[in-house]
Amino acid sequence: MFRRPVSLSAMALGLALALSVGLRAAPQAPAAPTQAPAAQPPATPPQQGAHGEPVPPPRPAGAEQEEPPRFPAHQRPPASPELLERGKGQYAGMCSACHGADARGGQLGGPNLLRSQLVLDDKDGELIIPVVQKGRPGPPPMPPLPVAVDDIKAIAAWLHSLQAQGTNQGGPPPGPETELNILIGNAKAGETFFAAQCASCHSTSGDLQGLATRVSSPMALQNMWVSGGVARPRGARRAGPPRQSKPVTATVTLASGEKISGRLARLDDFLVTIVLEDGTTRTMPRKGASPKIEVQDPLTKHRELLGVLSNANMHDVTAFLSTLK
Repeated sequence: MFRRPVSLSAMALGLALALSVGLRAAPQAPAAPTQAPAAQPPATPPQQGAHGEPVPPPRPAGAEQEEPPRFPAHQRPPASPELLERGKGQYAGMCSACHGADARGGQLGGPNLLRSQLVLDDKDGELIIPVVQKGRPGPPPMPPLPVAVDDIKAIAAWLHSLQAQGTNQGGPPPGPETELNILIGNAKAGETFFAAQCASCHSTSGDLQGLATRVSSPMALQNMWVSGGVARPRGARRAGPPRQSKPVTATVTLASGEKISGRLARLDDFLVTIVLEDGTTRTMPRKGASPKIEVQDPLTKHRELLGVLSNANMHDVTAFLSTLK
């Protein structure tokens, strides 16, 4: 048979249809398998303490961080070394006899300043200045002291530095105890001051003879004479039997005119208690100025001396007493 010729366009169309059908019928290649997740280690049960309480896991190496300070005394920025050195010297001369060389309380009964709420609340001496310059009631009473404002601020800065070094429980600052060199006064000037202020009660050839031999530490010697003998130095050697300190006595005059005298055991705004010669006690109520009470305290002169005693006077007298060997 005679066939009609096929045009080129018809041939191209047929080829395209054949290719299209072949592509649709061809199987799809499988997708590349995804990487299997890494095997996870089995979960470790949380550790427990002896009583079943959960124990936190240990920190990885290099992740330790220093615990931030928790108390304001540890967060205070440090003062300059010059200011701290000045405050340390002023404190040693003016305050250590009552509050101790390390500010943790002295043998005169002064409170521990490292735990004092007033010192903890103070920032730059604003709370400490009025107490030093005006004094405060006791017991024991603190007399007003003639200290310059800048010196009190230096003392406050030094106290704050001690608090910053202390432990969280208010322990003592770290480091060994150091003996301060306080023999820097003028012995001749100290002898003059002693003659004017102390010779009416004490004698260098009597009760103070050989004092520097019995008390070899200058710091202990200074604390002892400023306190009037209350601050008994450790290890001090005495010749003969120990000297008994004179007690505080009082005479109470009742409204009836009766007078009661003896050792003063208690005195406050409401009661006064006297220990009589036979050892019995007698307690009487108080209301204002009634009854009349006259107190005889052997250490009154020493307490009054604290209000006028300068740093130079204290060092001068200590230097003089150190020569009584």
